[in-house]
Amino acid sequence: MDRILYTAMSGASQSLKQQEVVSHNLANVDTVGFRAQLHAMRAVPVQGEAAHATRASVVASTPGADLTPGPLMSTERPLDIAVDERGWIAVQAPDGTEAYTRRGDLQIDAAGMLTVIGRPVMGEGGPIILPLEAQVSIGADGTLSAIAPGQGPEALVEAGRIKLVEAAPGDLQRGGDGLFRAPADEEGVVPVLPQAEGMRLASGALEGSNVSPVEAMVSMIDVARRYDMQMKVISTADENAQRANSLLSIQG
Repeated sequence: MDRILYTAMSGASQSLKQQEVVSHNLANVDTVGFRAQLHAMRAVPVQGEAAHATRASVVASTPGADLTPGPLMSTERPLDIAVDERGWIAVQAPDGTEAYTRRGDLQIDAAGMLTVIGRPVMGEGGPIILPLEAQVSIGADGTLSAIAPGQGPEALVEAGRIKLVEAAPGDLQRGGDGLFRAPADEEGVVPVLPQAEGMRLASGALEGSNVSPVEAMVSMIDVARRYDMQMKVISTADENAQRANSLLSIQG
């Protein structure tokens, strides 16, 4: 069998995976605080009996996520927040560990817990619980203030502080649940980042997705054409093999 089938197949397989990434990004163009997922491929020379200077397979690499800031949108909603460029909001992941997100459309559930995308927002001592039906405001340092129902401004009390952490590009990795975490150490333990005292946020605003719909559409078309090209190579190799077999049968 012609070895070109394997090299073309590796290219087509990785093109499909890249198409999945592009489709996922495009589906999250309007998702608050979304960070585009990146996909890259690299050539790996074929080894062994099939080795040849011009023969290489394609494998995926894991470049992570695009952490460039998204556009800021004013909402004037008190529970909407946008964090500084290097800042992240600490939340409790489904497994009980601490994870981080840039999404700032906070909600208060029926039990008074402050949440984002259904996950509890972490404070200095754990998940933040607010008085039910209270009027809540958020300060620039993440401090939450609440006024109980029927009370005036003089009844304003501090109700906790959102844990904000600082991380540079490359310090965090996206998990399968869409949340970001620090890389595990040699023993497999995921470290918890400390509170960033100098971190600031803006209340009444949200950060949009950093996915460009135009670039995503162009990338989708490019990947589709690349996949078609690889499939055409496979088809051509199969046709050549059939013709070669026909010639051999005639000579026989």
